[in-house]
Amino acid sequence: MVDEIIEKLKGKKIAILGFGVEGKSTYNFIRRYLENTEITVLCSEEDETEKNDILKKDEFVKFVIGKGYLDNLDNYDIILKAPGVSFKNIDISKFENKITSQLELFLEYKKCLTIGITGTKGKSTTSTLIYDVLKEQEKDCYLLGNIGTPIFDKIEKIKPSSVVVLEISSHALQYIKKSTEIAILLNIYEEHLDHYKDFNEYIKAKLNILKYQEENGIVIFNSDNDNIRYKYKQSDYGITILGNKLTENTIELRQNEIYYNGVKIAIINEEEMNLKGKHNINNIMFVLAVSKIMNLDDIKTLETIKNFRPLEHRLEYVGTVNGVLYYNDSIATIPEATICSIKALKNVNTLIVGGKDRGVNLQNLIEFLKNSEISNVICMPTTGEYIAEGLKNSRKNVVKVSTMEEAVNKAKEFTEKEKICLLSPAAASYGFFKNFKERGEIFKRNVLK
Repeated sequence: MVDEIIEKLKGKKIAILGFGVEGKSTYNFIRRYLENTEITVLCSEEDETEKNDILKKDEFVKFVIGKGYLDNLDNYDIILKAPGVSFKNIDISKFENKITSQLELFLEYKKCLTIGITGTKGKSTTSTLIYDVLKEQEKDCYLLGNIGTPIFDKIEKIKPSSVVVLEISSHALQYIKKSTEIAILLNIYEEHLDHYKDFNEYIKAKLNILKYQEENGIVIFNSDNDNIRYKYKQSDYGITILGNKLTENTIELRQNEIYYNGVKIAIINEEEMNLKGKHNINNIMFVLAVSKIMNLDDIKTLETIKNFRPLEHRLEYVGTVNGVLYYNDSIATIPEATICSIKALKNVNTLIVGGKDRGVNLQNLIEFLKNSEISNVICMPTTGEYIAEGLKNSRKNVVKVSTMEEAVNKAKEFTEKEKICLLSPAAASYGFFKNFKERGEIFKRNVLK
């Protein structure tokens, strides 16, 4: 596999587009095998941190940084694009056939079983849970992709007998023409409208995980999500909480019991589990589908699910301070995620909300908050200002703040003892924080200090 990828890159004029985690991984991979191949790194100014160190030791690399770094892409034979680089409002017709990525090269030449997971929300939890299930059942497995470890960092270790679990973002899927043997589509909600020209383009990117599957591939999809419009095979697997049976294979929730093709396979007791809420039960159902497809031990799978702890920044319990329970849900970047988190915790007294405005409709969230048991809504810029305006005539204690420190101080002032203060912003972090992780870390520091 590695030899075939290197052969494809050899002698080519290569551009690495974006120099964050994946871009640096791509550069290091190429240099492990092609020491003297010319590489041009094209990136924004914020991604140039290692430029000078690289230039000192590598005479065959050039950097194009900042304004205009997306110009002249037709000059290269291969463009290895990092997922975060957006071509919104750019005519790519002259070079679209030159765009590839770590993911596409891996899927083109891999010889092992791959499981790809995408969706607006739940990717990381579901991907990690599938990986843990496989690992507990002694499979040689890897968890790579959007979760944080680039494919090329581990590619030399992957064997034909390995199972590779790939968390895949819409950005990574947008220009891809390959897919995984098992393709999981958790859900599609309005998101990333700053990256795409409209919501339909975002949906189209997500559906690429299904579009390029080979004939013997298996799709596991959310039967309840109206935005997932695709012609499924009857052998594919539908996941439903609402009783929507669209294929022969169905994993269905009936009250607190999960059924596979009409046969009960699990009883869900949230009191005995670390994962809370219907959205996490939905994620669990996808994991059970994988367990069935791969003929895993269902009892061991359910034991792994029961013991699984939420990932950091995903309904993460921070601690109890002066009788108030604090939860960090910084990953909640859309209204639907925030609503799910509030429903899962059930005892939220104070909500901290708001972030970057990406054009996502907030009206459903505002109406939900008006009718909720939440007493205090602490609103951060920018979307928090719209939410505050929408709640103006409600009976909620609505407070506008400028910083996370101020938000936490207000929460400590207002939140009732034995109740919950939840950070669940329903918006992206960019422009105020480096990413959702930094936002969550700052929240936790201010809670605990």
